[in-house]
Amino acid sequence: MALRNIIGKRIGNGIGLVGRRSLSTATCDVENRNSKSMNLYSAINQALHLALETDPRAFVFGEDVSFGGVFRCTTGLADRFGKARVFNTPLCEQGIVGFGIGLAAMGNRAIAEIQFADYIYPAFDQIVNEAAKFRYRSGNQFNCGGLTIRAPYGAVGHGGHYHSQSPEAFFCHVPGIKVVIPRSPRQAKGLLLSCIRDPNPVVFFEPKWLYRLAVEEVPEHDYMLPLSEAEVIRQGSDITLVGWGAQLTIMEQACIEAEKDGISCELIDLKTLMPWDKETVEASVRKTGRVLISHEAPVTGGFGAEISASIVERCFLRLEAPVARVCGLDTPFPLVFEPFYMPSKNKVLDAIKATVDY
Repeated sequence: MALRNIIGKRIGNGIGLVGRRSLSTATCDVENRNSKSMNLYSAINQALHLALETDPRAFVFGEDVSFGGVFRCTTGLADRFGKARVFNTPLCEQGIVGFGIGLAAMGNRAIAEIQFADYIYPAFDQIVNEAAKFRYRSGNQFNCGGLTIRAPYGAVGHGGHYHSQSPEAFFCHVPGIKVVIPRSPRQAKGLLLSCIRDPNPVVFFEPKWLYRLAVEEVPEHDYMLPLSEAEVIRQGSDITLVGWGAQLTIMEQACIEAEKDGISCELIDLKTLMPWDKETVEASVRKTGRVLISHEAPVTGGFGAEISASIVERCFLRLEAPVARVCGLDTPFPLVFEPFYMPSKNKVLDAIKATVDY
């Protein structure tokens, strides 16, 4: 199934993706009948409707969610399920997550929304020291596995310092929570439902750049996609590319350009960053002998560094070139200089050529 009508508007030489494009998406364990063309935020909204409909213990809460939220992902939920199950909270991220931990600990499905991933930091202590350790410190007598934290992340073209960050690496360092990032509407629906129903707390980052730009056929019925299973979305033989979320649209454009120069690229969507699927990545790298990792977050300490270290440990004798990383810069996320900060198509393409020619 192809992801249709992803239209990029990133500014600057080598950053723009203008026009129709397609990015392959997973083959779910569902049939294509009764599918509907929808964008990513609509797929998220449909997943939330299903979660509330199928489990009376499920609750959705966060800043402004009762009227649909900033990105409209919770539109219609309060009207359908009532304000006792879908409700606004004070502007206090620590309180939102702390409440969610308690709600989940009582056996409920707590679906908390952080309005922007940039504002998840006040809740860091609750996520890292409470949610992640709740089961472990009680010897599995208690848990808050019903907690799912949704947060829009990444560049949006004009967000500046406080509405553009990609903080996934902070949470990948914490045993006890899962970190999941979808790349498309069909993926977002299936993965979100899996996260909500998973017996562990999950941080689910949503690529806000794609909320309205990513459009594809999405099954309307209830389905789930497996966590911790990466997907090879483009087969190749010369170099392996690993990414997640919105960056995959950029990476596939680079793969298409590289193919014109006779370079065959294999593209992998990690989907779940923690715990991540080492086996799929390792098998690809052993085949190609080269690997490039790309993400929007700053390069230093980004999750690409963990992937790189793991590949060197497991595939060292198979590598034909050093592991390449094309990531955001080690600066606060800029506003007018965003085009220079972003890991653009041309940056990825240059790194592909340099790695293959090494």
